[in-house]
Amino acid sequence: MAASVRLLVRSVPRTHRNLISTGRLKTSSDSESLSGCRVFSYAAGEKSTHFGFETVPEAEKAKKVYQVFESVAHNYDVMNDAMSLGVHRLWKDTLLHVMHPQPGAKLLDVAGGTGDISLRFLDYVRSQQGRRRRQVVRSMQTPSWQEISEKYSSAAEEGEEQRESCAVVCDINKEMLKVGKQKAESMGLTAGLSWVTGDAEELPFADDHFDVYSVAFGIRNVTHIDQALQEAWRVLKPGGRFLCLEFSKVTNPVLARLYDAYSFQMIPVLGEVIAGDWRSYQYLVESIRKFPNQEEFKGMIEEAGFYRVKYHNLTGGVVAIHSGFKL
Repeated sequence: MAASVRLLVRSVPRTHRNLISTGRLKTSSDSESLSGCRVFSYAAGEKSTHFGFETVPEAEKAKKVYQVFESVAHNYDVMNDAMSLGVHRLWKDTLLHVMHPQPGAKLLDVAGGTGDISLRFLDYVRSQQGRRRRQVVRSMQTPSWQEISEKYSSAAEEGEEQRESCAVVCDINKEMLKVGKQKAESMGLTAGLSWVTGDAEELPFADDHFDVYSVAFGIRNVTHIDQALQEAWRVLKPGGRFLCLEFSKVTNPVLARLYDAYSFQMIPVLGEVIAGDWRSYQYLVESIRKFPNQEEFKGMIEEAGFYRVKYHNLTGGVVAIHSGFKL
């Protein structure tokens, strides 16, 4: 730590050193991270927040996060596979199984980036529709009186299926949305899919509008998480469901040490080799460590007004799925 501090001091301009020595600008040793980042106190009345292990004015965080994702957008999907060894796909599939959306549902995918969750959502709903249609076809083949009765009782359900399911990908970063839209078009998946530029803290949607709100690996980048949760509650219909897939706190001490070593020593290296961007991936690793643990985040969701809030860990707590309902 002493070596890190010496390197840090040498990197500070002489005028800043003078300010430090006179007491007009102070470093906070209590908040120093393992990475040796700088943490300064700001003028009275100016609120600060974290950007990874760095402390910055609140007004600057959104711009810094925007620049990170603008930088990584074109390599985002490739890096997700590299960083997680492909496991992120299983985590996202699990989120959809927990969500279990029904035909006709309207999804808002906030911080949706390149559209992974929304594309899975539409695929899941269409598979549900196909399964129900096959059940109807089977029931029409030499039906018994009971099957005929069930066919009539399921007519209402079939009518529900006629409602179009739709997904709205909302992200503050236009470059991420651009990459996602190109990906969806290349896959021929455009029906029922919309792309909207919007801030999680001030969503451009009406009250009581969506059946499901999802956010995957995005809420930790928001400056005011409590405000984003309040917006989630606002745009959901009564009975709507909030779902969040996010990195969390590893519960096994041995796995935690291995995970820390991999995160800090390998992920920034992969970012440099694959995307030519060490700094952005260093931030992403640090932002994970600054996010509240499972119980703390559960409490925040409840404070926003959601009921029946629960979570379950995946991969030993590397990630967790939190869910709650607007009643």
